[in-house]
This record gives sequence, C-alpha cells and structure tokens, in this order.
Amino acid sequence: MITVTINGREIQTEAGKTVIEVALANGIYIPHFCWHPALSVSGNCRMCLVEVEKLPKQVIACSTNCTDGMVVHVDSEKAVRAREAVMEFILINHPLDCPICDEAGDCKLQEYAYRFSRGESRFDEEKNHKRKRVDLGPHVVFDAERCISCSRCIRFCSEIIKDPQLTFVERGDRVTIETFPGEKLDNPYSMNVIDLCPVGALTSKEFRFKARAWDMSRTETVCPDCARGCNIVAWVRKNEILKLTPRENPRVNQYWMCDRGRLESFQRVHADDRLDGAMFRRHGSLERVEWATAFAAAADELKKRKGSEVAFIGSARATVEDNFLLAKFAHDILSSTLVDFLPHVIEGDEDDFLVRADKAPNTAGALLVGVGSSGHEMKDRIVDGIARGQIKALVVMDDDIAADPSFAAVLDKLEFLLVMASHDTATVGSAHMVFSSATWAEKLGTFVNFERHIQLLRPAVATAENKRWMGGLSQSRLDRFGTAYDRWGKYSEHDARPSWQILTGLARSLGAKWSYAHPEDVFEAAAKEVGDLYGMTYEKIGRRGIRLGLPVEEPAFIYDDIHP
Repeated sequence: MITVTINGREIQTEAGKTVIEVALANGIYIPHFCWHPALSVSGNCRMCLVEVEKLPKQVIACSTNCTDGMVVHVDSEKAVRAREAVMEFILINHPLDCPICDEAGDCKLQEYAYRFSRGESRFDEEKNHKRKRVDLGPHVVFDAERCISCSRCIRFCSEIIKDPQLTFVERGDRVTIETFPGEKLDNPYSMNVIDLCPVGALTSKEFRFKARAWDMSRTETVCPDCARGCNIVAWVRKNEILKLTPRENPRVNQYWMCDRGRLESFQRVHADDRLDGAMFRRHGSLERVEWATAFAAAADELKKRKGSEVAFIGSARATVEDNFLLAKFAHDILSSTLVDFLPHVIEGDEDDFLVRADKAPNTAGALLVGVGSSGHEMKDRIVDGIARGQIKALVVMDDDIAADPSFAAVLDKLEFLLVMASHDTATVGSAHMVFSSATWAEKLGTFVNFERHIQLLRPAVATAENKRWMGGLSQSRLDRFGTAYDRWGKYSEHDARPSWQILTGLARSLGAKWSYAHPEDVFEAAAKEVGDLYGMTYEKIGRRGIRLGLPVEEPAFIYDDIHP
C-alpha cells in the first residue's frame, strides 16, 4: 500500500492505481470525457488535467499512476485554468445546437461547459462543418460535428466486443469517425456506444427526437429478456416506456446490455392486445366481469375438483413472489403437487458475453420456490394427465402454454382452464376464465438469474392497481423501491394486477386467510419458508442485488453513481 494526498486528503491505496481511479473511488470528482473504467486509457480529451507537486506541468489523471507521497491538487488555480483551456479548445468547432440535440439534459459536455469552462470563447471564426446524420449501422446515427474524438466507441468495439468496426480518419480539426470499408456498426451490443458517448454525436434511430431527459421518469429495474438479468433503467413518458439503458452492476452485466433486450423487451408492454380486467367465457366469447365476481366463480369451479384433478403451470417470466404463491396455493389450498413451468431455452442463441440461451429471467427463482424441477418431468405428467382425463382443471400463470405443441394438443380436454395473462394469446383463446396480469414493467418483485443473483424488479409503468397500493406507501418506502411514482400523474391505463395479488384474491374466495397486501409481504413469507432466502429482505437486496449463498462484496466505487 502507498499513501497519496489528493485535495488535502491522505488516502491509502494500492500501487499501480491511476490518480483518477483513486480520486473517484474516494469521492473526489475529476472531470473527464475519454476515460472509462472498462476501457483502456487513451488520454485523448485532456480534460482530467491535475496539478501534481514537484512536477513541472499539469498531468492527465487518467494515465498518471500514483506513487508513494504524491500530492495532487484537483482544484488548484493551475488545474482549473488548464481545464478551462481544454473546454475552450473542445468548443471551438462544437455546434451550439443543444436545443435540438437528443443528448440535451444528459450531456457531459453541456454539464462541463457550465461547471468547468470559461463561459465565453475567444474564437469567433466560423465553425468547421462535418457530415451530419451519418448512418453507421441499423441502430446508430452519427453526427460528426458534435464528436469530440474521445474514442470511447472505437475502444468499445475493439476491446469489449472484439470486433473493431470503427476507426478515426483524417487529422487535426478534420478528424472524424467512420466504419471500416465494407463494414457497418452492426453487432449484438452496438447501441452501448450511444451510452458511452459523452456528447450527442451517437444517437439511437429508435429514440431520436422522442423526448428530453427531463420529460421522462427514470426507474431502475431488471431486463426480462434472458436469464442474465441485466440491470437497466426504464425511461417513461406519459406512462409509456420510450427507451431502456444499461445500469452498472459489476456482478451481473458490468456496464452493458444487448441491443435485443434494449429494443424488444418493452415493446410488448404497450402492445394493442393487452388484456383488461377479469373475464369469463360465455357463449363462446370472453366477457368482462367484476374481479370479486370472477374470484367467486373461479373458486366454485376449483372446489369441484380434488387435488389430483387440478394442475398448475407457473412461469419463469413471473417473479419469485408470483411463483411462491402459486406453489403455496397449489399445495396448501388445493392439496395438489402437480406444479411445473415451461422452459424457454433457445439452444445456440447465446454468446460468451451477456446473452443467455435461456430467454426467461427467473428460471432459477421459480425452481427456488418449488415450482417444477430442472428436468420438467412434472410437465410431461401434467400433459399426460390431461390427455387421460385425470386432470380436469388447469391454472396457468403468465405463460402461453398453447405455444408448446404437447399442451396445444390437450387443452380442449380440460373442463376448466384458468389463465392469468397480460396479453391475448392462444392459451387465452382456450381459457374458460382470464385474469389480466401485470407485465414485468408494472411489477415490484424479484428475479433470480442463472448465477443465483437475486435482484429487485421495480414498476416503471402505472396500472390502476399498482398506482393504488403505491399511493399508500410512505415516501421512504417509495424511495427504497426506486420507482417513479410521482411522475405517473393521471396515467393509469390497464386494469391489471400482479399475479401474486390475483392468487391472494382467489385464495380468500376459497376460505384461506391470506393477508398479503404488498409484494414485500409475500417475499417476507418466502424468506421464512425457503431455505436459500432465509433472512433476506428487499432492503438487503438493494439496488444491485445479492448472490445467494455468497458474502456481499461491495465494489470500490460505482461509476454510474459518480456525479460532479
């Protein structure tokens, strides 16, 4: 260990660490454009200039290693003047188009111009003009005039994706970025360069001109696209998700997410085939009824069958809380052991970075709380039991089992099919009763990824029901859940309920004294009954989750949380 002094603070650190790493890890902010903790050091921007005693001139903090006894001044007069000069230089040719730039409100250059620049420029020559709206690939548009040549996007392709698709061309004030001849910026993670870009040079084709940062609520949640469970931020305006961006978690997805998860996982939330309310089938079509009426009718149907005549299909796409109550409902109320879920594995559709072949976010969580087994032998028993007429009723939660050929062939043999679903599916088309369930973006709950990392899913979109129970929470509880409830305003579209709540209402109609009023209540019950969850709480899970069975090791610092 060595001792360095930064801004008058003595800090113990490991030899070989750079000044910027040590400073940021200890809450001392050094402005920077080109440096990123996951990328190699390039030293392009010079924004991180600091003063080091006994050295003849300022040095860049990103490539200067700390030495024992080093004394660093981040905010000395020399360091401040050096940063002002760098900002003035960067802004010589940068266009003054913040009002029409997608990055406005979330732009590091805009922020630094306010905090660290001179406030005026000594250059009044016409700015250098470069190409605008350059199509780099299927998802990314490049504005060469806005680029500050930080090289983050170039290094990401070369070092993280191992597919060098971008490079600098020309020199001096004519330098710009291009794809290699015959290449496009087209890889499964190409849109991460948009997040990396500290200015508005790289923008998303799908999101361009839709909203400003200050118009959207920001909810920290988890991607439902595969078993990785990438940490993400859902950006919502008028109760509609407009984009998803990655959120740093060193133990799960580092700083990144795949393009498919970014673009496809929220599209279904707002699809036209969303279900609304409770329904049961009359004269061949589903008719909407009051929830209480539907609960009573469903309870009457289930009472007619013995435990072995009722089976249950859970879902690896539903939360731990949903699956825990489904298993509890089956075992404790209807005395049925016929519980399983469908796998969603697409063999070969994975890579050695983030994407997993298992396209469900909570397979490990469903198994953890006793819904099925890894071999899914129970699923085959259920199909066989329906075909033989031994299983007369089936309860399906948040999955389209009719997409499975074995189930599709036997569903018409059931006397009673109860389905919890968020969208109209082939399974809903065969159902005798349907309860509209909330999507992943409307739920508070937990997912467990393939590495047994349990994480909190938070509601980003309002339904009539989640708005009601969130409205009854204290501000401290709302802050802990990290939801953007205060931005939901008047928006309350779908009459959909989370599946744990539907099961609670159904259980009460069958005489059970379940008193779960909130998903946290369900999780606390699971934490008392499921061994691997003993002692677990939402508060302990926190913003970035916990690896079950392993001690919590906090990273030195979280880059996403660092602000000037």
